[in-house]
Amino acid sequence: MIKILVVEDEKPISNLIRMSLHKAGYTCTCVYDGIAAADILESERFDLILLDIMLPGADGFELMEFIRPLEMPVIFLTAKNSVDDKVRGLRMGADDYLVKPFEIIELLARVETVLRRYHKVDSVITLDGLVIDTRSMTVRRDDEDIPLTRKEYELLLLFVRNPGTALYRETIYERVWGSDYMGDSRTVDLHVQRIRKKVGWEDKLQAVYKVGYRLEMRS
Repeated sequence: MIKILVVEDEKPISNLIRMSLHKAGYTCTCVYDGIAAADILESERFDLILLDIMLPGADGFELMEFIRPLEMPVIFLTAKNSVDDKVRGLRMGADDYLVKPFEIIELLARVETVLRRYHKVDSVITLDGLVIDTRSMTVRRDDEDIPLTRKEYELLLLFVRNPGTALYRETIYERVWGSDYMGDSRTVDLHVQRIRKKVGWEDKLQAVYKVGYRLEMRS
């Protein structure tokens, strides 16, 4: 199980990140100041650290000096959006720098990217009877292959990695098709319909009025 440390002093933001990471299948530990982060890092290793800059006790830049010898990947999460701050963070060894406010789906995408860079992403995802192998890009149920096109597979993976999150059609199109959304929802809707039928998720891939779609696994 991937372990992520969240160092964020604003508890509503910390709680939102924790819940989102948990839904995406990660184990999450939260601390609220730099000193507490340094203390826990002395005894535990994490696969990734999400680090605010403006923290009580010791700020994120100071804590980064402590983290660097530990060789744990770091994504800065901060309201400090100046180019100088971003360059400073990256030069100190951070793997990414995300400015508040941010969309949770973007945070999860960046988390996934950094974990993949360090070869820490599970290659096999199991959910509701589906077995998704991200290396071979195959999907199986009951030991039988489910034939998906490349875009259907990428769309399925987007939903699986963001369970319970309402995804806007614009976001879906940009993430899967890699270009700006032009206002035509037919492409997204058609692919969602085909995935529903192929994997048997007619009741789980739910339409969200005036938004897009959400993978709801509680039903």
